[in-house]
Amino acid sequence: MSFTAKKDPEKQTENPDHNLAIDEGNEAADNQEPTTPQEPERVDEKYSAMETELAALQQSLVDCQGKANEYLDGWQRARADFSNYKKRIEREQSQVYQNAAGSILKRQLEVLDDLDRALKNRPQDGDGATWAAGIDLVYRKLTSIMENEGVKVMQAQGQAFDPTLHEAISSEDSPEHESGQIIEVLQKGYLLGDRVLRPALVRVAR
Repeated sequence: MSFTAKKDPEKQTENPDHNLAIDEGNEAADNQEPTTPQEPERVDEKYSAMETELAALQQSLVDCQGKANEYLDGWQRARADFSNYKKRIEREQSQVYQNAAGSILKRQLEVLDDLDRALKNRPQDGDGATWAAGIDLVYRKLTSIMENEGVKVMQAQGQAFDPTLHEAISSEDSPEHESGQIIEVLQKGYLLGDRVLRPALVRVAR
């Protein structure tokens, strides 16, 4: 006696939704384009663009450095010009002061000459000696004031004649002196700093 297995009607019935989903998935897989690496032409274009941009940046840096050097050079020249201008103004002011001071001080030299001549023949006794002592005090005070202003007595006695410092009144024979040597100072010469305020009047040996 044989038995025949019954078939399950539910298993025999296919699910249409399930089959549809499978078909759609297969279709999507078929339609998907395969992934391919970038084309060499596009890579070259991007590399070329980067090189162009880098070259532009390098050129911009060179231009900026050039401008910076130009500005620095201009600043240094302006600073040097200002320093030279400041020094020139200081020299001019000093020269103006010396000229003004020299003009005033030169007039006082005549007073010193008179006092110097008076003291050369000063009396040694009596009231005249007291008077001479007062004159000597005035002379020393005036000399001190002149020295404080930069006035110095020129040392000419026995020196070689120098036309930039001395003015010769006479030229004469003198066995005791060499030719061109100053025999005697008739009027003192004075210097104001390094400038001749008044030349010395001298006698010179031939």
